[in-house]
Amino acid sequence: MLTAPQTLLRDQLRRALSTPAAPSSDYDLVQAAPPAEVELRPAGVLAAFDRQGRLVLTKRASSLRHHPGQIALPGGKVDPGDADEVAAALREAHEEIGLDPAQVEILGSLPPHRTVTNFAMTPVLGLIRGEFTPRAEAGEVEEIFTVPFAHIADPASYRIERRLWRGDWRNYYVAPYGPYYIWGATARVLHALALRLAA
Repeated sequence: MLTAPQTLLRDQLRRALSTPAAPSSDYDLVQAAPPAEVELRPAGVLAAFDRQGRLVLTKRASSLRHHPGQIALPGGKVDPGDADEVAAALREAHEEIGLDPAQVEILGSLPPHRTVTNFAMTPVLGLIRGEFTPRAEAGEVEEIFTVPFAHIADPASYRIERRLWRGDWRNYYVAPYGPYYIWGATARVLHALALRLAA
């Protein structure tokens, strides 16, 4: 059974998913075009909301090759055994935070997001049914935490910052919450969701 906050949230997210939107990219806020002729690797990430309607996020381990130490949605690349990006997102969420795929009600997916690390990352929206006790995967996840839906859904939570990256200045979205610096691809796809929720 879904809780009252989740039932309301389900309606809001379904309306947002019905709003047309184009794919996004880490290159959206820069002048230069993304590199051409690059084969993007498909990936899936899970934007799952718990019984209180809070989004589950992770802080990635500092030792990881891609996006070390960053705040992220659970997920990863599509493996040969995965049927699609949804299956990859559910598998990775099970591995990274101990979430049973059977507990997740999938609502749909946002358009894919192109990362600077050449992934085509598909955000999958879902609701967590029943009680869930997070369990961080050793070596992959440093911390698991939640963020209120009100913060994620408010376009005013987001701002644009910039930093020097590989010799060039790069602009990116941020949506800080307490001690957590949500930025980059995660903030970009959540900002896109916030705009659709506000439409």
